[in-house]
Amino acid sequence: MSEPMRIRAQALGDKVTVRILVSHEMESGQRRDAAGKVVPAWFIQNISAECNGKTVMSAQWGTAVSKNPFVQFAFKGGKAGDKIALSWVDNRGDKRTDEAVIG
Repeated sequence: MSEPMRIRAQALGDKVTVRILVSHEMESGQRRDAAGKVVPAWFIQNISAECNGKTVMSAQWGTAVSKNPFVQFAFKGGKAGDKIALSWVDNRGDKRTDEAVIG
């Protein structure tokens, strides 16, 4: 299992800004190891965020995303004290969900 995501969510008026540092190796499948063998692809395919049961961000990723990616987005409709849940699924079927409270 991977490390927890580092999530920071701040409300300013009716807009919530969310910053996430996702912990994942994100291998493209094009790199070779020390023995010259291709390192198999391993990357996040889908990432999404929910606030109050409503999806506020959803993205599909591929092999071009860097290791431990940083994600930032903003949405309207959240307020301080609400919970935001972030989830991802990678191409091996591994999943992770973490929550944070909007400050």
